[in-house]
Amino acid sequence: MRKLAVLLLGASFAVAQERHTVAIAHRGEHLSHTENTLAGFQAAIDLGADYFELDVRTTKDGKLVLMHDATVDRTTNGKGQVGEMTLEEINALEVKRGGKVPSLDEALSLAEGKIGVYVDCKNISPKDLVVTLQRHHMMEHSVIYGGWAFLKQVSTLEPAARVMPEAANLNHLKQIFAEGHPQVVAFDAHDFNDDIIAIAKQAKALVYVDRLGTNDNRAAWQDAIRRGADGIQTDHPGELVEFLKHMQVAAPVFKLVD
Repeated sequence: MRKLAVLLLGASFAVAQERHTVAIAHRGEHLSHTENTLAGFQAAIDLGADYFELDVRTTKDGKLVLMHDATVDRTTNGKGQVGEMTLEEINALEVKRGGKVPSLDEALSLAEGKIGVYVDCKNISPKDLVVTLQRHHMMEHSVIYGGWAFLKQVSTLEPAARVMPEAANLNHLKQIFAEGHPQVVAFDAHDFNDDIIAIAKQAKALVYVDRLGTNDNRAAWQDAIRRGADGIQTDHPGELVEFLKHMQVAAPVFKLVD
């Protein structure tokens, strides 16, 4: 009788084969490009990332632009609050290392058919977000990060939206699942512990974790996967993509023997 022999090349590799872990480029590839720029997003696509993360804010005249900080000071040649500037004023700025401040529309147009988008909602109305994602056919290819009250409004407008609240702590996450059913939960270094992860897993939600700063390395990535991460956000997307490829290649090998 033929038997199925299983050669395990490591428990962590077994996990990698059973679940595809996605690579998320934090603010695009911003080691060689300015963060939240089309050049950085294109680089993330070229490196093979599954998502790029962006930060969206609303201008004084109601337009959606990409900027992590509340001001333009750090990443452009200008000064001032995004919310107190018009789109024309934002468009006149030069981004450090070259280029312009992109709009959300421009970023989504670039992403369509190529990569998923992790939308960090800094200052945007739920309606504007939903309408823009729908216009670019990116609703199913995006995860939406923000406060839980905001995300509940997004879900009301578009039940198919893949909202992603921060886990924060055990009681907070339990309350979230008592009120709704987010498909994804975000974690960082402060709330990525096994008890909170278990709540997300029991609810059949995906676990996306930030591995940034001192946690942005191969040992921390492997630990995250072992503990149940379905997505990892990194400042080193090229290295993470190659690491995940290696994990998949080195997954358990199955062969039939007599």
